[in-house]
Amino acid sequence: MNTTTYPDTRLLIDNEWIDARGGRTQDVRNPATGAVIGTMARASIEDLDAALAAARRGFAAWRGMPAHERAATMRRAAALVRERADDIARTMTLEQGKPLAEARYEVTSSADIIDWFADEGLRVYGRIVPSRNLAAQQLVMKEPVGPVAAFTPWNFPINQVVRKLAAALASGCSFLLKVPQETPASPAALLAAFVDAGTPAGVVGLVAGPSAEISEHLIASPIIRKVTFTGSTPVGKELAALAGRHMKRVTMELGGHAPVIVAEDADIALAVKASGGGKFINAGQVCVSPTRFLVHRSIAREFEEVFAKYAERIKVGDGLAQGTRMGPLVNTRRVDAMLALVADARTKGARVVTGGERIGGEGSFFTPTLLADVPLDAAVFNDEPFGPIAAMRPFDTLDEAIAEANRLPFGLASYAFTRSIRTAHELAQRLEVGMLWINQPALPSAEMPFGGVKDSGYGTEGGPEAMEPYLVTKAVSILGV
Repeated sequence: MNTTTYPDTRLLIDNEWIDARGGRTQDVRNPATGAVIGTMARASIEDLDAALAAARRGFAAWRGMPAHERAATMRRAAALVRERADDIARTMTLEQGKPLAEARYEVTSSADIIDWFADEGLRVYGRIVPSRNLAAQQLVMKEPVGPVAAFTPWNFPINQVVRKLAAALASGCSFLLKVPQETPASPAALLAAFVDAGTPAGVVGLVAGPSAEISEHLIASPIIRKVTFTGSTPVGKELAALAGRHMKRVTMELGGHAPVIVAEDADIALAVKASGGGKFINAGQVCVSPTRFLVHRSIAREFEEVFAKYAERIKVGDGLAQGTRMGPLVNTRRVDAMLALVADARTKGARVVTGGERIGGEGSFFTPTLLADVPLDAAVFNDEPFGPIAAMRPFDTLDEAIAEANRLPFGLASYAFTRSIRTAHELAQRLEVGMLWINQPALPSAEMPFGGVKDSGYGTEGGPEAMEPYLVTKAVSILGV
């Protein structure tokens, strides 16, 4: 990959990078400048059908390979990702905006995820079940479900792909990816590593273009047997309903609105450092980002002051610039959304402790923001901000904080800070979420489940549990004659 230019994204069909039929393309912009930096192919229905046919052939070839050979191919791909990490990270920063250090960490950690699932694929076991008829043998077999259609977001262009891709390939499935229009080139570079590592033609594929048109066509196709999506709850519900009409398995990793409970006995310095770092990474455009800060009233003012100082020290700028700790939002629409949330909260009585403003006239920059004394009817306490806004309100009892944490229909991630083991255990039992981090920032890993409950989706994209949606169970009874 050229280190000085942004690569245009083409379609990947049958291990060939090709233009869309008719040459249709769409511009890709750098959110730090608003400038067009490249193009993305826009697939036609004919392109989608070709990609589907390739995925069917790829599945037949990939499932027929021994698990050890599949694992070796995946490990070769992981090695290529590490070799190309600097170039892939730069591409990601250009199209997504996050600081280069964050982008590079995302790329290198994705290689670790590939390696972990490559090994986990060697442990897809069935079992032998004692038969009631001693002349018969009963087997339970695990087999790959079939070609997978994956839909991923722009906020983590590599990480959100690799969690789906690695689990699918380790299970023996082929994988057809619809890339986000804002960030197509970095996931294309990820798939290129698998092609170059020797995956058979059609095992991985990439399409791009209008989301609704592509999702409707791929999900309805009888070739696709599994659908996986990361994105907003409204879109996820639409895709899940569509998949249900065609009896397709789904994994949904949807929106969140993560509560942060800071108990009376919390280490304030630790709470600010951990939650502040998690709040402003990727400019707050993270599904597990801390958003609703519930702080015990006795320490609320001190927490507010320390958090505000933390936020004000963050250097905002172009992700390629030296020292940048927070880049731009993905587009100007997100900046407008932040301004609207701040204005609504202020109107309803909240205080803007720091931030709350657009930065400059070029690009999509917004100040790291802390709102205090936010009322429960403010939009920012009900709708996921998906940006660099921390909304804070005090509480008096732990029961009150837990009730507020569980009030919304979301149940993805949550955080808590306390020195009490009793409080930690109570929170672990009573919070209605898929993930809880206590006294630490979010630390997702390949070996731990990653997913939510309630309107935040179902299924997981981490741990051995992530393999199950890509596998079907077959019962076999053999009677000797």
